[in-house]
This record gives sequence, structure tokens and C-alpha cells, in this order.
Amino acid sequence: MGILNEVIRVGIADMNIVKEPMTIRTSGLGSCVGIVLYDERKKIAGMVHIMLPDSSLGKSDRINVAKFADTGIYALMELLKAEGVRPMALKAKIAGGSQMFQFGSSDTIRIGPRNVEAVKQELKRLSIPIIAEDTGGSSGRTIEFNPTESMLNIRTVNLGTKEI
Repeated sequence: MGILNEVIRVGIADMNIVKEPMTIRTSGLGSCVGIVLYDERKKIAGMVHIMLPDSSLGKSDRINVAKFADTGIYALMELLKAEGVRPMALKAKIAGGSQMFQFGSSDTIRIGPRNVEAVKQELKRLSIPIIAEDTGGSSGRTIEFNPTESMLNIRTVNLGTKEI
């Protein structure tokens, strides 16, 4: 059995998985989106912190799969499958995708909304239902997921904390 209250941290363009009683946390979600995939029965969850909507935006041959919605969510699902989770049992909670910069409306500035859109498309493609979300706005977020209760705690800059 793990240490009570152990928190696994997920960095930007990173992913990891936890089993109860551990929790998993990422911070710095501005235009980035944090996606939690979890299995309520097995009390296991994974989190990926994506930065960009799709891997075609990658500048090099070797891409970091966790950086993009189209590759990161699939890779996280595969990690969970390796732990014995059935893909049909997975559910998702998402947060982030803020519009951090208010000047102009060009598509390159709309990274946050484009990230949210790409995440939703990928989850739909993989038939993973979104149970709850806290997306958009113009403030950064820190999220922490507890697989024991399947609860996502969201701390939003200047707006306080809520659970979904």
C-alpha cells in the first residue's frame, strides 16, 4: 500500500498514472488542457497535460506524444490498458483551455479553445465520455484528481477552488 496523501505531479507536456490512495496533480493550465482518464471501479486514473491540438504542429521528427491532444490521450489510454483497465470502463474529466491573451482573434492566438475542441474530438473518437469539464475563461488552473472518490479539484487563479 502506498503512502497516504502521496501526490504524483504531472509536468507540462507530460503524463502519468496513479492508483488509490495516491492523487495526481498538474499546474500551469493556461491554454493547456489537463485530461483525466479514470476507471471508477478499479480506482485508477491517468492524467495528461497537453499543450497543442495536434501533432502536425510538431516541429521535429521525434515528437513528445504527451504534448498534443491527438497523441497524448491515446497514449494515456494505452498506459491505463497496460495496467488492466478496459477502455470501455474509462471516463474523462477535463480542465483548462483558457484564452490567455485577449488581443486579436486569429486562430494562432486561440490555442486554448482549439485545445479544448481537439480534446473533445479525440475523446469522442475513442468513445470515452466526458463526465465533467471546467474549460475556457481567462485564468490559469491547477488540478488534482483523487481516484478514490473520482473527484477533480480545480484551483483557478483569483476564482478559488471547486470540485467536479
